[in-house]
Amino acid sequence: MVTGSAGTVWGVSDYDTRPIIPPSAPHQERQAPPPRRRGRGMFAASVLTGALVLGGGAGVAGAAAWQEWGADEPSTAGNATATGSIPVTDTGDSPAPDGSVEQVAARVLPSVVKIDVAGEVQGQVASGSGSGIILSEDGEILTNEHVVELAAKGGRLSVSFEDGTEAPAEVLGTDPLTDTAVIRAEGVDGLTPATIGRSGNLDIGQQVVAIGSPFGLDSTVTSGIVSALDRPVSVGTDAEGQSTTYPAIQTDAAINPGNSGGPLVDMDGNVVGINSSIRTSGESAGQGGSIGLGFAIPMDEVMPIVEQMLAGETPTHARLGITVSDVEPQPGGLPPEGAQVQEVTPGSTAAEAGLEGGDVITRLDDTVITGADSLVATIRSYRPGDEVTLTYRSGDDEEQATLVLDSDG
Repeated sequence: MVTGSAGTVWGVSDYDTRPIIPPSAPHQERQAPPPRRRGRGMFAASVLTGALVLGGGAGVAGAAAWQEWGADEPSTAGNATATGSIPVTDTGDSPAPDGSVEQVAARVLPSVVKIDVAGEVQGQVASGSGSGIILSEDGEILTNEHVVELAAKGGRLSVSFEDGTEAPAEVLGTDPLTDTAVIRAEGVDGLTPATIGRSGNLDIGQQVVAIGSPFGLDSTVTSGIVSALDRPVSVGTDAEGQSTTYPAIQTDAAINPGNSGGPLVDMDGNVVGINSSIRTSGESAGQGGSIGLGFAIPMDEVMPIVEQMLAGETPTHARLGITVSDVEPQPGGLPPEGAQVQEVTPGSTAAEAGLEGGDVITRLDDTVITGADSLVATIRSYRPGDEVTLTYRSGDDEEQATLVLDSDG
């Protein structure tokens, strides 16, 4: 167990916990939209709904103006090119250039799904949506744990595919510590699995593409670059005090609520990360828009966890057997770095290596440890049984210890 403090980064699934008001209720502020087909039609319907909600007054005024100004004009529908004075050039639909965002989108979109979930939160009806990555032809799908949390607690889960079809789904496994989950769409076959790549091959400045369903707008593609690697990201703590922390891929590709669980891909169309969280500038967690700080879980670190969930096993994680915190700053001194040991579990690998409360861990193998979250995120990138070398300060002395990581299983 290695635990640290929670950060200020939020998961980006889009949940609405307001109760659904029946049509007959007085003072109704919101009605559920009628059922509609997914796919391209879903995109158009979603955009239209947003326009009606955000610009209802402008829409009414616009209709009235057209009726007034256009009442006596003859219809020119269908022959605008023939009678218009502005020439139109038709260059045709050229093939997508190799390595372009267009080519990546065409390859990956069939492997990305929209996930809808509904359930109860504190007695109120709640619903949300996120994204997922197809892993197998028969419906195994990778997503975030926070996307399917409602369904895992007895709610309902459904999946919408790129061709507009839908299917109910069930949760196969979840892992809150890495914020990953695997679900299965029921009664489907012939799906297009995504190609899983190596996140360890990424470089800062490399172009990437994010695909998902931000704000419910399925099949949305955005692009950007890798703006940082191994960024320690903490999105919460469970009931046992263990934090959901991972060494994230940071990107400026637009990621918004609803992108959670969708893929971050390289320019060969290989999935290198799971879009999971954003840094918000406002007070409302999970509702802020993209400010160019999105975070994805690297595939190299979570694929062993995914394989365990697919096999029906309980995921296991590496652990040192210590509780840590950030180092307390000294008055007038420079900001301290390192993770300070608070407690050492008897019999753990850390105890056998001689670590004690008050020691400050400054490096794990070649990774500099800047704080508690940094240590937790780094440990998450290892597996039980891996051998590591810790560098730490004990009093005024710098020490090193080589140890084999424990398992929480």
